[in-house]
Amino acid sequence: MTEAIRDQNTGTFDAKLLDILVCPITRKPLVYDAEAQELISEAAGVAYPIKAGVPVMLIEKARTL
Repeated sequence: MTEAIRDQNTGTFDAKLLDILVCPITRKPLVYDAEAQELISEAAGVAYPIKAGVPVMLIEKARTL
């Protein structure tokens, strides 16, 4: 059974993705920010948005921290 994190605004984010997703810039692990609905790359200093429960892992869509 897959652990999921439910957010009332965006649907469900599969927490298991954190075990396999890495930052496309640094290849380092990401941190989930539930409030902002983003995956944070502390190493690169960017945040990738999560839209409708799907992480958008495109470098050009990342927000600079």
